[in-house]
Amino acid sequence: MQDVSSLVAQAREGRPRAVARLISLVEGASPQLREVMAALAPLTGNAYVVGLTGSPGVGKSTSTSALVTAYRKQGRRVGVLAVDPSSPFSGGALLGDRVRMSEHASDPGVYIRSMATRGHLGGLAWAAPQAIRVLDAAGCEVILVETVGVGQSEVEIAAQADTSVVLLAPGMGDGIQAAKAGILEIGDVYVVNKADRDGADATARELGHMLGLGEARRPGDWRPPIVKTVAARAEGVDEVVEALEKHRAWMEERGVLAERRRARAAHEVETIAVTALRRRIGDLHGDRRLGALAERITAGELDPYRAADELIAGLTDGGR
Repeated sequence: MQDVSSLVAQAREGRPRAVARLISLVEGASPQLREVMAALAPLTGNAYVVGLTGSPGVGKSTSTSALVTAYRKQGRRVGVLAVDPSSPFSGGALLGDRVRMSEHASDPGVYIRSMATRGHLGGLAWAAPQAIRVLDAAGCEVILVETVGVGQSEVEIAAQADTSVVLLAPGMGDGIQAAKAGILEIGDVYVVNKADRDGADATARELGHMLGLGEARRPGDWRPPIVKTVAARAEGVDEVVEALEKHRAWMEERGVLAERRRARAAHEVETIAVTALRRRIGDLHGDRRLGALAERITAGELDPYRAADELIAGLTDGGR
């Protein structure tokens, strides 16, 4: 068993090995997870969480790396959670993002962690919220969460980030996809990367047109900016950081940031509770109560909804 209080103290000092161990406890759903979260709770709430999402090939990893460089120039400590697809063999992350961000590996002010989705839909690993909390408690002032490129199911990032950045690139069909993709509705900042390619201006115009067709905004509402970048050459990255800071200031001024964080906490609690209930229901296979309810349904004595209500009541009452 790990000494959690010692690990937390070392993580607060910025020791990467302690941070890695804490995140490993999270990913492995360790029996010590509750102790870890209890120890971290008073130390969190300071980091600015930025989610980056978009279709495969738009340059998410390159953009993330460029943002890390920009924030480090400002002297800020940066944490990166790069959510990779799971390996079909080991179940672990494929680590492609770590390769692209290797230039920051020796910087003590940067912590980079790849996490596997392990089949979780929505582009985020199920342990990502707790991992964000670890990085927050470890003193990261900015946390960049880069999601696996799975297209239209990536909208879950909006539930985890303070600010969501949607990346697109010219010539990849993003304009057509954006009209029907949920990601068009979640962006706080839009980035057209690889802007040195033909069609970048057209992509930006089309995106602006589609955003204009969206919900009517009232005076004072946030209007998502569209920034053109060439992340591989760090062109336009300072403008992205400026847009992020403007969005953060707007949210703080109107109480939106606090509301988003409350919603994020509520979502996390709900996920933990549902996971616990699902585990308990999974333990019921072959249980006599489930069999008895099934018998009454097939006999026409009970409908499935009433049966489910009885089952849930038994679970929440703790009865067997």
